[in-house]
Amino acid sequence: MIDLKKLQVWFITGTQHLYGEETLKQVAEHAEEVAKSLSANKEISVTVVYKPIVKTTEEIFETLQQANIDENCIGVITWMHTFSPAKMWIRGLNVLQKPLLHLHTQFNRDIPWNTIDMDFMNLNQSAHGDREFGFMVSRMRKDRKVVVGHWQDEDVAKQIDVWARAAAGWHDWQGAKFARFGDNMRYVAVTDGDKVEAEMKFGFAVNTYGIGDLVAVINSISEDAIQNLLKEYEETYEMSADLKTGGERHASVYEAAKIELGLRKFLEDGNFKGFSDTFEDLHGMVQLPGIAAQRLMADGYGFAGEGDWKTAALVRACKVMGAGLPGGNAFMEDYTYHFDPANAMVLGSHMLEVDASLAKGKASLEVHPLGIGGKADPARLVFNVGSGDALNASLIDMGNRFRLLVNEVKAVETENELPNLPVARVLWKPLPDMKTGCAAWIYAGGAHHTAYSQNLTTEHLADFANIAGLEYVNIGAETKINQFRNELQWNEVFYK
Repeated sequence: MIDLKKLQVWFITGTQHLYGEETLKQVAEHAEEVAKSLSANKEISVTVVYKPIVKTTEEIFETLQQANIDENCIGVITWMHTFSPAKMWIRGLNVLQKPLLHLHTQFNRDIPWNTIDMDFMNLNQSAHGDREFGFMVSRMRKDRKVVVGHWQDEDVAKQIDVWARAAAGWHDWQGAKFARFGDNMRYVAVTDGDKVEAEMKFGFAVNTYGIGDLVAVINSISEDAIQNLLKEYEETYEMSADLKTGGERHASVYEAAKIELGLRKFLEDGNFKGFSDTFEDLHGMVQLPGIAAQRLMADGYGFAGEGDWKTAALVRACKVMGAGLPGGNAFMEDYTYHFDPANAMVLGSHMLEVDASLAKGKASLEVHPLGIGGKADPARLVFNVGSGDALNASLIDMGNRFRLLVNEVKAVETENELPNLPVARVLWKPLPDMKTGCAAWIYAGGAHHTAYSQNLTTEHLADFANIAGLEYVNIGAETKINQFRNELQWNEVFYK
């Protein structure tokens, strides 16, 4: 269970000694009220922590340095209640390593027309105090998110939460470990990449573990544990009688449960946040993990098939960012097309491993031949994914930088039964339309593997990309191919 309320965002208010003790007392009271209000706001998923107001270079440096080393602090929100000379912030901003949000607000919403005087003006100077601070952050070329509006406005709270969720995803990557069982699928380019560069840039480590190491853990699972999980399967999913205990094909489900328990133990013992596998390297395993990968993803692990560690890490980040929101995040693949000119669509799926958090209705546990991998028929969850706004995101190694490519899509209901397609599946229409969306994806070098999200928006992913130092490219309702190609060319110049 991913609990974002355990994570903290520090609320830091800038001012100076110029205005006297009475003004500073009011600044502190106002800042604490704003912080407590934001923390209690139902729209904000993390805990907002008030920090004493900062008035000097030394106080700013000390507070931001403490933010760096506090393991629960995932970012800082700054607000200049009065004018805070920005040269005081240089040393602190130089050392700040946590994500930064600049809240451009003021304590009062309205101007008190009949009583306003210079005391009020000296106290409520955010209109130009925040501009002074903003200049310095821009001058120092530090990335941040700027949110403008009154602190009690619902839209302001929602924007802060989007950034906080992105900061949580970034925080989760720091020191994270992802296990790779086997190598990349042979000769495949886009799923591979520079794992050393990724660890330097993103903070997570990817290392390979032999299938034999995993098989040893799988074979150590107790019979009681297997039987308990089999009972859970039967209580949770639709199952035909021949797959249940005593059925003629029950052995396939039994092996799947054993694999799930072994994988789970391996990941828990190693403190991993995700994994990848490949059907080309299964020595010692009875079947390719299907339901195991699906259920582990549903519990928050990142996953991608065929050695695709980048997508596994992205799926995990999306799960953290989307924690507590309606809908799910899962590994996905653009599998095949419906090119009807009046109703063009993509059929998204994978061989086995699409997370049932996306499912519309109750999933069915089924066993079918896979056709590749040379192993026994694997168990998997089969279901349809419902309609609604969604997005596909792809993390790509472009050689001199990593690119995060996002396509907004409209998922549509599956009107046909698909009786011979024994995998989870979703139909969607890429924005702005099928031809433009697919062409833009290919021009941008997008992978066939993605993280599919029902509850994140492009703002979440853009904030995450900014925090992570990723090139961000979006394909949406307003995308035009010529302009999009120009954007890609401009980006080439920028990143050189």
